[in-house]
Amino acid sequence: MLDYDRKKALAWMFYDWANSAFATVVLVGFFPVFYKQVLAVDLGNTVSTFYLGLANSLSGFAIIVLGPILGVMADQTGKQKLFLLIFTLIGVAGTGGLFFLAEDSWMFGLACFLIAGIGFMGSMVFYDAMLVGIVPAAYYERISSGGYALGYLGGGLLFAFCILMSLHPQWFGFPGALDAVRWSFLLTALWWAAFSIPLLSTHIEAAAHRPVTGNILASSFKQLQATLGHIRDNPLVFKFLLAYWFYIDGIDTIIRMATDYGLSVGIDSNDLITALLITQFVGFPATIFYGRLGERIGSKSGILLALAVYLVLCVWAYFMDTAVEFYVLAAVVGLVQGGVQALSRAVYASLVPPERSTEFFGFYNMLGKTAVLLGPVLMGTIGAVTGNSRYSVLAIIILLAIGGWVLLKLHLPRRTS
Repeated sequence: MLDYDRKKALAWMFYDWANSAFATVVLVGFFPVFYKQVLAVDLGNTVSTFYLGLANSLSGFAIIVLGPILGVMADQTGKQKLFLLIFTLIGVAGTGGLFFLAEDSWMFGLACFLIAGIGFMGSMVFYDAMLVGIVPAAYYERISSGGYALGYLGGGLLFAFCILMSLHPQWFGFPGALDAVRWSFLLTALWWAAFSIPLLSTHIEAAAHRPVTGNILASSFKQLQATLGHIRDNPLVFKFLLAYWFYIDGIDTIIRMATDYGLSVGIDSNDLITALLITQFVGFPATIFYGRLGERIGSKSGILLALAVYLVLCVWAYFMDTAVEFYVLAAVVGLVQGGVQALSRAVYASLVPPERSTEFFGFYNMLGKTAVLLGPVLMGTIGAVTGNSRYSVLAIIILLAIGGWVLLKLHLPRRTS
């Protein structure tokens, strides 16, 4: 018999269904193609890649600065849901703004994309931290992977519908494919807003763990210093965060820059879109399976297995030059991508103090988003300097290898109950 509220757990998982539409349709799907082929067509291949990487990095930098302090404030005030709502609205607004794009408006497009990215990543600080209060630790792998699995399914279904609109715009009353893509951005914003309602309406805030009087910002900075000290003095948390920083840097960069990289090496945009759909629908059952695998062999072993697969994929991507190869690569990514994310979240949730879950997840997401600060710019810069985008993908191997080595040396508990 389950010893947690299944409805609350499902409502929590459905937020992944909600915001993954942005990740799929906008972040790695239509926007990079729309930006590259319509908005920034006059900038040139490597220059447009540099600016896209810069926009990704700036949104990540905002979360690096804001994430930890907002996490502390949410824990001190007991307002996880309020902060989640604020960042959801920011993300929805930025995504909806993409509806107003016109040809050559690349600066406006990148601005909306940046704002939406801040909302997307900022909301994850509070969403991830809610897992600690939703279910007991013994179910972290299962529920975390369930959330990612629903994200793959929901994002994939909306993406498939948006692709249908772009391929057959006349069926939906659109003059052409560009109008269909613009409406896809608006539909994504509405999807994100609508499917956030279950969590926002059912989640009950816990009482503030450390209520404060006076200046909440000053108190939060003081507590932030204490949290930094706690992380420094806890070797298990510190070393896991170090490993996570390196390997998620590589993985998130692959996620964000895969479409741009495919275009740069000559893969047709329609083939890239098809490959992304393959990743989504393979990822749905594979992520559920990975959650069960983590329960059986341990989350650490599951993460290391996924990292080994990613190392092989990076070498493969360097030599890739056909659409069929990209399809296979996309399917293999779908097998492990959600799993490594879900198991990482589950491991960290089992290591942090429940009463400080949001501030600790603020650091977790901050470290994850430095991938957006460093990884895409690294790829874009190497491509611009060498004039060959293929060299940029090899840099990711170093990040994955270091992260995997640190994790390998770490003795994690298999399960915290």
